[in-house]
Amino acid sequence: MYTVYVIRSSTRDWYYVGQSNNLPRRLEQHNRGYNRSTKAYRPFELVFTEEFATRDHARKREKELKSTMGKRYIRNYYTEQHQG
Repeated sequence: MYTVYVIRSSTRDWYYVGQSNNLPRRLEQHNRGYNRSTKAYRPFELVFTEEFATRDHARKREKELKSTMGKRYIRNYYTEQHQG
């Protein structure tokens, strides 16, 4: 099983979209600074996940979420979940 995930920086208004077959390990790597592209934005909170049976399907969805429309979707989703 592959998971497409979105994490949000707790210190800045910044989101990262990725995919993994081991989400807990991957989140730990992000929060420990093992990923160069996310290191400066630590710590993170998990804000969105979707599961897929194959890596190809997960990769396709990851690319969709990294597009301009996908980024809008993520921001709207996060805002809707945290209103109130």
